[in-house]
Amino acid sequence: MDEGEFAEAAERHRHELRVHCYRMLGSFTDAEDLVQETLLRAWRRRETYEGRASFRAWLYRIATNACLDALDSPARKRELVAAGGSMAEVSWLEPFPDRFLDEPGAVAEARETIELAFLAAIQHLPPRQRAVLIMRDVLGWPAPETAETLDMSVPSVKSALQRGRATMRSHLPEKRSEWGGRASAEEREVLRRYVEANERSDLGALKELLREDARQTMPPHGLLFDGRAAILELWAPVVEGDAAWGEWRSVEVWANRQPAVANYVRRDGASFTPVNIDVLRVVDGAVAEITTFDPHLFALFGLPGKL
Repeated sequence: MDEGEFAEAAERHRHELRVHCYRMLGSFTDAEDLVQETLLRAWRRRETYEGRASFRAWLYRIATNACLDALDSPARKRELVAAGGSMAEVSWLEPFPDRFLDEPGAVAEARETIELAFLAAIQHLPPRQRAVLIMRDVLGWPAPETAETLDMSVPSVKSALQRGRATMRSHLPEKRSEWGGRASAEEREVLRRYVEANERSDLGALKELLREDARQTMPPHGLLFDGRAAILELWAPVVEGDAAWGEWRSVEVWANRQPAVANYVRRDGASFTPVNIDVLRVVDGAVAEITTFDPHLFALFGLPGKL
């Protein structure tokens, strides 16, 4: 396979490799880097490709092992701050913009395997156990192929999968099986109302949108606000009173197949500048969880640096 043939064959799988690395690492930025590392390793080892497995499976093996190397590297070792399963504990968590999931030729990704709750939960698994669960339950690979890819025995793969599934159940939200596969009319309506309430600085309207047991987390800062009252207490001085930040503008975006809002604020008549991105989890017509990300991710969503 010459350089041109290799590049063409590898490019066909770039999108799904990026999603695979994202599931392994929980960070879009790191996933981009690991895809490049995967393709570089594959090119250097192209003579070892014997054609016994598909070229796609060969790339997945290289990508998985590249991710495991990254997770095992002392320089990139990551530890959960505390037990409990909150997204706040996964400080490296980043959103995956839907604009990349919707690229022409992109592989359709099931919502339940790309949503933030799944990504945060799977980060609690040891790296090799994480790889087993992704390959078996997400990619649908048989146990023998998974075992060969990870240099494990089939019994070890089955044991790791059983343990991984148990851990995932303990970290995933309730009623997850009832979530829809695609954006619902209900979610779109909640998103519309959320944007309007933000732009009006209407704390009462925002209160109506929140479930009483709603949570807000802020990776990478490790902050957790548990319950509607705690969230409103956080928001109140920002949108009301003498200390209010200014005039707000909110832009609808989508991330991890979930509704999301990019928030801008204008102070003293200047331009609107980025503040944060809120990714929403909607349950029964109300916001159950808000995951708030820093403004440096605006460019990832193709958003301008000012309005």
